[in-house]
Amino acid sequence: MKLRFVAIIFGILLVYSGISFYIGWNGWLLFSTLFNWEKTGLYSLVVGLIAYAYIIGRLAYRAPLKPVAEMFKLIGSYWFAVLEYAVLILPIANILSLILKSVGAEESVYIVGVGSIALLLMVLLIVRGTWNAWSPVIRTYHVQIPKPAGSLKKLRIAMASDLHLGTIVGNRHLKRLVDKVREIKPDLILLPGDILDDDIEPFLRKNMSAELGKLNAPLGVYAVTGNHEYIGRKVPEFIKAMDAIGIRVLMDEAALVADSFYVVGRKDKASGGFGSGGRLPIHDLIAPLDHSRPLIMLDHQPSDIAKAAENGIDLSVSGHTHRGQMMPNHLITRRMFELDWGYLKKGGLHAIVSSGFGTWGPPVRIGSRSEVIHIEVEFSS
Repeated sequence: MKLRFVAIIFGILLVYSGISFYIGWNGWLLFSTLFNWEKTGLYSLVVGLIAYAYIIGRLAYRAPLKPVAEMFKLIGSYWFAVLEYAVLILPIANILSLILKSVGAEESVYIVGVGSIALLLMVLLIVRGTWNAWSPVIRTYHVQIPKPAGSLKKLRIAMASDLHLGTIVGNRHLKRLVDKVREIKPDLILLPGDILDDDIEPFLRKNMSAELGKLNAPLGVYAVTGNHEYIGRKVPEFIKAMDAIGIRVLMDEAALVADSFYVVGRKDKASGGFGSGGRLPIHDLIAPLDHSRPLIMLDHQPSDIAKAAENGIDLSVSGHTHRGQMMPNHLITRRMFELDWGYLKKGGLHAIVSSGFGTWGPPVRIGSRSEVIHIEVEFSS
């Protein structure tokens, strides 16, 4: 089993290195032609460092020079975005260059011209994607739940999933979240998982709890675990940190809020694979509850929408998919989930899936935006 794992990792690194070499080779063709470069040594060293920057950053993170390790992780994260779009752009550019060369075009056309257009397109994608990632929007949904909720006739919810707080997404972006939530003026705040980006250490070291703790609402702030909390293997420490700032993490639990409605929180689907005992089925989780009251459920991954509808959940909120984060990845998430982003009415269920507030890997979004969800709920008797 161990040998098979090593073989898989070696195969992935081999493919990754091959693609990185292909990108570097294309860059060399362009820049050596433009600037008459002759020696490849320094260029190869720089490209190699950039290509393996994320791995270097991860390996060096426990060393005393954490800021340097974080810089390498950031550079490496951007390289992942370059790598994805280079795989889409460069083959087309290479084919076009070969066609132009075959019909007698000069190097200034088939290398410099085509290469410059490919480079410009890449730069525009990364710049626009970076802006999309760091410039959150508010998306609003209106839902009607045909149940009484005590004295409440309406409920205003702010929801933000997938913050991925860590070495790349930090206090600056977190402040944007606080500002957007304040614009909504919610009665209730919901955080459906992946608050952390694996490791809790940068969250604690950078005192992100001070900013995250500014999230408050009259009816409370509720959260659940996502797969990244389990990947970091610090779920108890995470729950303790959230409790300290007034955020209640629901671990297969339900809270009756204002004697009016239930907030139901599921452990993430990943919990079963990290020695955490798995999670309860929706049916068992809500069996003790009064189903005449509205049931609002947080479930990080939108993988149980059909079961939620079958069991009488009125409103479910999820994240996880990032809407693919960088197109055309959304074509994959669209096939994986019944709803990978937006709103779906299924029976009596209102399902909402967010593309997330933070990012995983590259702080780049193409075809998606960093978002905070504003939900206006109307109850009826």
